[in-house]
Formats: sequence, structure tokens, C-alpha cells
Amino acid sequence: MNPEKMTTTLQSAIAEAQQISMTRHHQEIDIPHLWKILLQANQFGRNFYTDTGLDVDAFEKEVDQLLDELPSVEGGNVRYGQSMSQNLFHLLSEADQLKNEFQDEYLSTEIVLYALMKLKNHPLTVYLKKQGITAKEIKQTIETLRGGDRVTSQNQEEQYKALEKYGVDLVQQVRSGKMDPIIGRDEEIRDVIRILSRKTKNNPVLIGEPGVGKTAIVEGLAQRIVRKDVPENLKDKTIFSLDMGALIAGAKFRGEFEERLKAVLQEVKKADGRIILFIDEIHNIVGAGKTEGSMDAGNLLKPMLARGELHTIGATTLDEYRQYMEKDKALERRFQKVLVQEPTVQDTISILRGLKERFEIHHGVNIHDNALVAAATLSDRYITDRFLPDKAIDLIDEASATIRVEMNSMPTELDQVTRRLMQLEIEEAALKKESDDASKKRLGILQEELAELREEVNTMKMQWETEKEEVNAVSNKRAEIDKAKHELEDAENNYDLERAAVLRHGTIPQLEKELAELEEKNQDEGIRMVQESVTENEIALVVGRLTGIPVAKLVEGEREKLLKLNETLHQRVIGQDEAVDAVSDAVIRSRAGLQDPNRPLGSFLFLGPTGVGKTELAKALAVNLFDSEEHMVRIDMSEYMEKHSVSRLVGAPPGYVGFEEGGQLTEAVRRNPYT
Repeated sequence: MNPEKMTTTLQSAIAEAQQISMTRHHQEIDIPHLWKILLQANQFGRNFYTDTGLDVDAFEKEVDQLLDELPSVEGGNVRYGQSMSQNLFHLLSEADQLKNEFQDEYLSTEIVLYALMKLKNHPLTVYLKKQGITAKEIKQTIETLRGGDRVTSQNQEEQYKALEKYGVDLVQQVRSGKMDPIIGRDEEIRDVIRILSRKTKNNPVLIGEPGVGKTAIVEGLAQRIVRKDVPENLKDKTIFSLDMGALIAGAKFRGEFEERLKAVLQEVKKADGRIILFIDEIHNIVGAGKTEGSMDAGNLLKPMLARGELHTIGATTLDEYRQYMEKDKALERRFQKVLVQEPTVQDTISILRGLKERFEIHHGVNIHDNALVAAATLSDRYITDRFLPDKAIDLIDEASATIRVEMNSMPTELDQVTRRLMQLEIEEAALKKESDDASKKRLGILQEELAELREEVNTMKMQWETEKEEVNAVSNKRAEIDKAKHELEDAENNYDLERAAVLRHGTIPQLEKELAELEEKNQDEGIRMVQESVTENEIALVVGRLTGIPVAKLVEGEREKLLKLNETLHQRVIGQDEAVDAVSDAVIRSRAGLQDPNRPLGSFLFLGPTGVGKTELAKALAVNLFDSEEHMVRIDMSEYMEKHSVSRLVGAPPGYVGFEEGGQLTEAVRRNPYT
């Protein structure tokens, strides 16, 4: 029985079993020690027995009982866990014979599990038989697991159910209701369906900027497959999203990564075209696992892609496609490009309206429609380094989370009253120690004030708790409606028309009526302590926080303030009417929308001797527009007399030292655009 002829999973299980025998002071490694390891979470044995339908937790208790019954030995010279028990030796010998029967090159864990059934009188075998598990059933499970393959690798156990380990079934996720609805993108989804329906080279690759919704298109296809809204040839398909990180992680030895990938590809091949593989960030497969003289993952895929045996959907960004995929021409020609453009602001608003319910249920808030419009327009205008719809969705998520945190925290007015109460209670405790008349008189007044405050605090606390309960009731009702809609979709997909009719015309309208009543009741209560609404102001505040642009000021009562800008500037800059008028007129023109959006707000050249107020006017403008003198980038041109020093302003050109660092002006404007 050569350990070199065992799979690595079995070798490590025996080594860990030895550790258990040492910690429990057992002289021999026995079958219960090994089974204790095999039944641990995520271990092969546990998953195997689960497939046979056994209650694994009860079986584990039986193993623990046997371990407790084994004799432990104490003593100075005793060597624990250094020998193998007769039972375990007999079991492994039996497994070795079965290995030859299966024509395996290595002894694998499932054969050891099968060999246990051959030891007729062992307590674990007796227990399994009582539970209805037979040797025949174990053998059938092994055959199903292997799918006709032999054990030819030391990492064989890692290759079983490779797709489940290294992939996520998107169609299953849609069925279980874990996926957000996908709105729009019909043209791109149609392109993907058309390419998948080809005889050869039926592999679309989605190319677009980060955040435009490439992965969402594949999720949309999965949703269509569940709704059976696809051509006949795609109705029985399932989409597996391959996790490249899980494939590469922990592949310690050369060739281990390739073995895992081959196992995934074999499983896809055996499914006979029923599985579509989705590889996000597909550029990673070019050069993945490549070491000196070995193949990379891309070369393993090429033959199957060319023959049409493998249906793959890839997704990558424009830059990475150019950098990696286009260099490997042979791989590139096996994929058909689908360009995914950034959606327009109007399309983004539609997408946000579709996602609104999901965010309301998750955060327990009420999102106004003007917040959705503001998220799309403000993100498009002010967050320039990212792409729609991702940046707009982020704004809604962030604003909803902010409101949720506020709802769970104590309201400001209640917090202030509580702190005042605490302050007075401390004062009361101090005055009680005094005996003079003035202190006693003050104590009497204080106690009256305290009684009033305590009553006010209790009233406010009760109001806060009531409002929180009402908000939670609305949130729970929304979740119930969402669940009912998901059940309706399931019923319609399975042609359960009776159930669908009950849900559509009975349950859902009733729940919606109850929700409307709850919302109406909440609105009628007047001034509320708990704010549960996400409006355009919340969105503007989030944009301001993310970009440093005071967007909140652009959507509120700023207009009135701007009309008096002239007077406000004159309070700091006395005289200089012409300069002040020119500056204030330019700002008002810009805010009124009369100015060309592609040109700067205004370029002014203030001329005059030292000390007449040129810099002061610039500072006054910064304070009035952006609330602080700090929001001003000041460049003293006397520092830029030499020809070469100009590169400090805009950054060094490519190829020169400091190219990565940016310039003093460009970096300041990038970090604080509104200065």
C-alpha cells in the first residue's frame, strides 16, 4: 500500500486523522479518525454521502461516539498515532483491490468509502445499512460522479463536479429569485442569441467600457431562458459563469490549473451543447497558468471553440481586449464581437425605474421618481470618469443606504433633547449636595424642568418607535409583493394556470391594496421624525460627497442667491464696479443656461497695480460660489519663468520622468473640479 499511489485528498485526510489520534491520546489511527476528517464541512466524504441521501450530521455523531469509546493511553514514552489499526489496514487493503477492479491508477477517496461497505461487521457499516445505504448504491453514486472516467490523476477529487466548484449556474439563480431584473439591452441580447445559434464559431464576446452592463446582458439571457423567451435551440440550455479566481487559487503544482480547467471543459463537452460557459474578464485566459514552456488556458480552449463543442460567452473591456485578445489572433477569430455601448441618460432612467423596487425592498426606503432622474442626469454630468448605468445605480444605492442608516439611528431632535436631559440630571446630582437656599431654590426649578423634559423625551421616543414600526411594516409588505410576483412568474413558466390566476387576481391585488393603505396612513401623519424617502436632494448630496462638487447647491435655493451675487461681492470688494459686474454677469449667464456648455464659464484678466483687489475678488468669488477660499487654485507665474518649468503645470510628457504623477494644475482640477 504505497502512499504515492493515493490521491492527494486521501493522503491529507490520513495525515489529519493522525493529528486527531495524537490530540486524543490514541495509540493507533483507526477508521473513526479517518471518517471524522472525511465528514468535515467541504470535505469530499461529506458531499459524497449527501449525494446518497444520508443524514450526514447524524452519521457524524455516530463517528464521534465511536471515537469517544476508543481507549486513550497516558504515559511519558507513549508515541501517539504512529501505527495503523488492524481495521484501517484491512480497509485500505480492500480499497486497493477495488482500485484495480475500477482500473484506476491512484487510490481515491470514493473507493475507500466503497470499501467500508465490504467490512460487514464494522459499526459504521452496520449504521449505514440501517439507514438504507447499500454497497450497490455507493457504487452507483461513484459511477454517476465519474461519468465513465478512470482515476488517472492525483488530484482526481478536485475534478469531480468541477462546474459546481468553479462556476455559478445563472439560470438557477434566476429561478431562485436572486437576480435583479434586466431592463432594455434587447438588441445586444438578440445579437448574442444569433451568434450562439451558429454552427461553428458560435462564441460571442461582449466588449465595452467598465460598468455599461456586459454581465447584465448575460443575466438578461438567463432570464429569457427561464421565461422561455428564446428560440427552440436555446430553451433547454443553462448558463454557467466560470470563476477564474477559484480555478487558479490553490493550484500549487505545475499542471494542476490545467487539470482543473480540463475537467470543467470535459463536463461542458459531456453535456452535449446544453451548457453555455460564461467567462467574465475573458482576457485573463490568455496567459493564465502559463509558465516556462507550458500551455496557457487560451490554448486549451482553442480546439473545442473551433469545433463548436464549447459554447462560450466572453466579456471584457475595450482596452483589455486590445491588449490581450487581439495579440492572440487564433483565439480572437474564434469569437464574434458584440460591442456594448454606454446607454443614454433616458435608457438609464428606464433601467433605474426597473431596479427601483429591488432597492426599496433591500433598504426599506421609498425612492421618489425625481431621485431616479437626478441620479441619471447628475451622474452623467458630474461623474465623468465612470460609465452609465453603473454610476447612476451606485448613486441610488448610496443614497438609499444613507437614509437607511439615518432611519436606524436616533433622530437629531431626540438626540439633542436626550443630551440636554443628561446635562440637567448631572446638575441636579451636584445641587443635591448643596445646603444653601439659592441652591435649593435652583434645585426646585431644575426638577420642574426635568419632569417636563422627561415627558418630552418619552413622547418623542414613543413616536420614533411607532414610526420605525410603520416603516418596517411597509418594507415587509413590499417584500411580500415581490415574493408573490416571483411565485406568479414561476407558475406561468410551469403552466400552473390555476395558481397563476389566484396570484394575479387575488393575492397580489390584495397585497398592493394593503401597501397603499399603509403608505397613505404614513403620509397623513404630518411631521415625521423618521425620513424614509430618497429624493433628488439626497442624490445631489451623494454626488457632492463623491466628487467634491457642491451639486446640492445647484438644485436648491441657489438661484435667489446668485441674483444678489453683485451685492454680495461688493461687501468684500469695495469699488471695482466694472470687474465685479463682469464676473457676476458671467456666472448668472452660465447658471441660466445661456452660455455654451463646451466653453469655460468665463476667462477674466484682472489688470492693475499691487493692492487694488485683484486676488481679493477671486477669493470673494470662491467663497460665494463654493463656500470657501480653499476652493481656489492659485498659480504664481513668477515660478514658471524657465521654459521647462511649464511641465510642472500640466505634467511631464510620455517618456519623461514624472509622467505618472500629473501636474500641479491638472491634479488639483481633477480632485476638486469646482474651484
